[in-house]
Amino acid sequence: MSPFHTSDTDSIDAQAALWFTRNRDAHNAPADPAFSTWHAVPAHARAYAEFEALWADLGELERLNKPVPLPVKKTPRKGFGFAVATAAAIVCALFALNLGTPVALYQQPVATYREGAKTLLLPDGSTLTVNANTQLRIDFTAQVRNIYLEQGQLYIDVAPNKEHPLVVHAGDAQIKVVGTGFDVRRSQRQLEVSVAHGQVAFMPDAKTSTLLGAQQQASYDYAKGTLQTHTLNANEVGNWRSGHLSFRNRELASLVDELDLYRPGVIELASGPLEHYKVSGNLNTADPLALVKALPALIPVKTVLLDSGKIRIEPR
Repeated sequence: MSPFHTSDTDSIDAQAALWFTRNRDAHNAPADPAFSTWHAVPAHARAYAEFEALWADLGELERLNKPVPLPVKKTPRKGFGFAVATAAAIVCALFALNLGTPVALYQQPVATYREGAKTLLLPDGSTLTVNANTQLRIDFTAQVRNIYLEQGQLYIDVAPNKEHPLVVHAGDAQIKVVGTGFDVRRSQRQLEVSVAHGQVAFMPDAKTSTLLGAQQQASYDYAKGTLQTHTLNANEVGNWRSGHLSFRNRELASLVDELDLYRPGVIELASGPLEHYKVSGNLNTADPLALVKALPALIPVKTVLLDSGKIRIEPR
């Protein structure tokens, strides 16, 4: 039995991500016999090797992103200007050869409001879907494909390109990939990353990092500074794109946090034990208040209409 108690329904990528994270944290420890048994399966070994390659690629990306000190300026020798110009022309010619898959320089701000989601085809071949009340900025450079998520939620199917990884920035957090499909939701309370297929490196802060595989989700609580991982059903990742969101055993605080994306500032949750009440159900993203009205029939709470127009969820 794996120390992670993975079930038969867990994806191989999810198991590989857990083993890789564990082995990376205990790199000086003796080899785990359970890992050796798991790794002996060819499909498992391939998935694990993909995570090792991803981590190596991201390490190279960090190296490339480090600032390089400028050299001390010297007085040019006679004829030196012509040599520099010639060298620059050669460098430009090399770039023009597009060694590896080319990525066009591209910048675009994206903002959506209450009307709902929209989908964009990016110049690298990736498909980006942006949820309601979301603000982000796309900035593709010669080395890295950057997306800066200011608030809200996105789902992206990333076109594979090892030479130009894609990085989603959410404040200080970074989510780095080479080619995969994943979902990111950023709110005032938490940052949530869910993976549909492929692998994702998630770094919510400078001291914390984890690898996620298919059907895995990680939630980072800003106030507590804690990171929790969960296993999802295949149809749960990015299902808001269809206009209907299904959830199971969801903590009420997390659910209200997501509802705030569709009706900002309207729903208020009383503090206390009810934050951890578990809820299962379905949400029509066009009418999120219908779910709020139905909550008293699902769990022991009541809804109170405040003078401010907000709806407060309280214990019953």
